[in-house]
Amino acid sequence: MKAKTIMFMIIGLLFLTIIVQNTQVVSLQLLFWEITMSRIILFPLFILIGFIAGIIVKFQR
Repeated sequence: MKAKTIMFMIIGLLFLTIIVQNTQVVSLQLLFWEITMSRIILFPLFILIGFIAGIIVKFQR
């Protein structure tokens, strides 16, 4: 296996472990709204938002 593949597998395993261990319900206050959701939904949502922001910044240059 290539080093890149192994690194992606390790990162994926760490991500999955963090998601599975954080199933509590949390409240997120965003300006005037208060959103209540499980961390298992919140973490991937923030990761997706960060990924999209990174792609946008990359293509702006």
